[in-house]
Amino acid sequence: MGMRLNLVGLAGLSGLVAAALLLGPAPQASAANQRAAVAKDARVGGDLTRTRFVADLSETVDFRAFLLSDPYRVIVDLPEVKFQMPSGVGGSGRGLVSAFRYGLFAPGKSRIVIDVVGPVLIDKAFVRAADNSQPARLVIDLVRTTPEKFEKQSARQALLRSATPNGFQASTERAEEALGRSADGNRGKPVIVLDPGHGGVDPGTISVDGRYEKDIVFEFCKILKSRLEKTGRYRILMTRNEDIFIPLDARVEFAQKEQAALLMSVHADALDVKHPLVSRKDLEEVRGASVYTLSEEASDELAQMIAARENRSDILAGVELPGGTDDDLASILIDLMHRETKNLSVSYARQLVGNLDGTIELNSRPHRFANFRVLKAQDVPSVLIELGFLSNQADERALTSDEWRSKVADTIVESISAFFAKRMVSVPG
Repeated sequence: MGMRLNLVGLAGLSGLVAAALLLGPAPQASAANQRAAVAKDARVGGDLTRTRFVADLSETVDFRAFLLSDPYRVIVDLPEVKFQMPSGVGGSGRGLVSAFRYGLFAPGKSRIVIDVVGPVLIDKAFVRAADNSQPARLVIDLVRTTPEKFEKQSARQALLRSATPNGFQASTERAEEALGRSADGNRGKPVIVLDPGHGGVDPGTISVDGRYEKDIVFEFCKILKSRLEKTGRYRILMTRNEDIFIPLDARVEFAQKEQAALLMSVHADALDVKHPLVSRKDLEEVRGASVYTLSEEASDELAQMIAARENRSDILAGVELPGGTDDDLASILIDLMHRETKNLSVSYARQLVGNLDGTIELNSRPHRFANFRVLKAQDVPSVLIELGFLSNQADERALTSDEWRSKVADTIVESISAFFAKRMVSVPG
């Protein structure tokens, strides 16, 4: 998706011209690049006129950098990199950079997303080889610009990316594995797709003690998958089997392609501790699990806020969305959604809430509905469960407790068994 240019050969060119052509060396793989490089640290320096982003690497890598707007971001794509950054790196920035995040974006491809405070241009971008006991370094120099100049460069980049193949494609086998494919011989059994929210470059919400939502829900889904498989009644797939970013639409399409009988998207909520209307009392009192189903109109303000945040996952990971995707497309899809599927989703949500009630702490309004993109499959009954609030210390302790996770997983298994029994689905065993 980017013009392949060797930055060494661009030394005599203007940095702005190099940026406009989508930065990055040619992707011929050297022997060193056959193995994953390690990103050990990153930092930001500068002011509101010029800011430099630097990442320390175990070795040089190919890369590609480009700009996205709404919100303003700088995207850096790399071959697969192992991120071993110090805890908390990227949570805040300096100068033109407000924050940055990183992770596995696709099989064989990593991504760094740099949030910027306004329109910028990439003045220089290069990888410096290790020298004099210093590590290899990825350097991105940003300069402040006008919205008009930003859009001009961004538009040129989009054209070039659409005309140039992506240099970081993984093997089909790896891609299949990352998307949760299974060859376990369980064809014929009802398919249940578990969708651990977020992943890779998108960490989701962050707990009081700095734990990432993407990790907490992934660990829970592995436990739930194991419990469901022990029944012998279902074929269980996960939308991701590692810490990797999966676009929302790809999660939905995966469930549809596998002809899933149920999709359960698993998340963990959080209040925005920096919001002026969120008080210490809210952080102490707002907690508990909720189950969501799809609706064009949200059941309440909290449901609308949570849906809006979850629907931004693709944006936060640096995915470009066609104009009008969120509102127009969602409206069309909801209009086309099969009435039976909607009813089945609501039926299972009620069953799940009923089973969870008395087992774990539930939110004051445990069944809510809102316009979640991940629930839009018109032929797959789908629910989204928020296991609790990571902004609440009691909920955080529960979500990271083996005992709590085991109890909740068993309860969900019971709710699924009851759901299929009501549907009179022929379940082996």
